[in-house]
Amino acid sequence: MEWPNGNRGMKKKATRKLKESAVKSKKNIGLFSSSTTSENRFRGSRPMKLTDDPRFAQAVQNYEAGLKALQSHKYDRAKTYFEKVVAGPSPELADRASVHLTSCNQQLSRASSSSFKTPEEQFDYAVSLMNMGDYVGARENFDILSKKSSKLDFVWYGMAVLNCLTGHFPEALTSLSEAIRLNPANRFQARNDGDFKSMSDDPRFTELLYPDMSAESPAQPGKWHF
Repeated sequence: MEWPNGNRGMKKKATRKLKESAVKSKKNIGLFSSSTTSENRFRGSRPMKLTDDPRFAQAVQNYEAGLKALQSHKYDRAKTYFEKVVAGPSPELADRASVHLTSCNQQLSRASSSSFKTPEEQFDYAVSLMNMGDYVGARENFDILSKKSSKLDFVWYGMAVLNCLTGHFPEALTSLSEAIRLNPANRFQARNDGDFKSMSDDPRFTELLYPDMSAESPAQPGKWHF
């Protein structure tokens, strides 16, 4: 069947448009397929972030625990946590932890017996720790003092206060008894010391402080206050 001349031209234009449309569709399909493939390839090879590493999460926990221990003046415990962080996978956390680790080492060196010029100096340091609630650090210093300066009554008096505050009442009575033996004036000091309030109803404490009143002498000015 033959087309009129005018219709024949329209047919050629329509055929050309159909071909062009098919070519564009193929290009679009190719682009979409290529894009999808590239995206999948990227997702498959995406490097794992540091925050995805369980070792990093553990390092963060150790760092936070170290800070908490440091704020509580528990330097031995804080040092242990910070050492783990320094050896961990995060350079940034390691740098921060190393600063705190230096601080812990400085505090611990001060607590060693060789860093104090006199027993009184170490005693004052132990009392300061006790007043801040660092009973572990205070006990470490009192233990050292009780071994190296066992003839000093105020060492045993401080140990008695520490034991009372931490609920170790039998040990508190033993330490207080030794402090009174070395210096009877400590008996009068303890009677007015609020740190022994927890033992005020203990008959052993009453007997220790109020034995035979007729034999007692006036109290000397209290030297050791907590």
